[in-house]
Amino acid sequence: MANIFDIFKEISAGKESKSAPITHLIVGLGNPGDKYFNTRHNAGFLMMDYLSQRAGVKVDRVKFKALCGEATLGDKRVLLMKPQTLMNASGLAVKEAAAFYKIAPENILVFSDDISLDVGRARMRLKGSDGGQRGLRSIITQMNTDEFPRIRFGVGAKPHPDYDLADWVLSEFSKDEQKLLFARFEQAYEGVLRYLSGDSETAIRICNAKENV
Repeated sequence: MANIFDIFKEISAGKESKSAPITHLIVGLGNPGDKYFNTRHNAGFLMMDYLSQRAGVKVDRVKFKALCGEATLGDKRVLLMKPQTLMNASGLAVKEAAAFYKIAPENILVFSDDISLDVGRARMRLKGSDGGQRGLRSIITQMNTDEFPRIRFGVGAKPHPDYDLADWVLSEFSKDEQKLLFARFEQAYEGVLRYLSGDSETAIRICNAKENV
């Protein structure tokens, strides 16, 4: 049985952790609203939902033009964000939060969708162009840099070249695709923890692996 001093120490440690400064932003990209919930363009939101559930927190506080929640992942205090500006203006929320907490770009991790990757694949990079993803483009524009890490989740290419791209990314995942996507989320979560620990090389290897590791 723990004595009163051990219990008090645990409580005090918890208070200290919650009052520690925010050092990282983790941003899931998507479009707000129930009608977009299970669509391909909302892969970033879906990963954020998975991450917040694993962290045991809710991302439901309105701040910085986003739904936010604070979490401790590893030994880092992070702000979890789901911008509510619609995809193409996501950078407004990120810029506002980064300025408030004085977060450097290398400490901003973004989740987004990627039509160039098959469902069930992911790719992490520490910097780079938007690749045609307009949420990433908005962040690059607002932050005036592309040197921030991102994990892009495959949502599959258009089934036919003539298929309208907007219709495709706003279409819903099938049940089988959901299973593949969620399996990749589990792996990406481990990559996020590695990234936050400072081991970006291992984080990239985990996230980019063709098979689950």
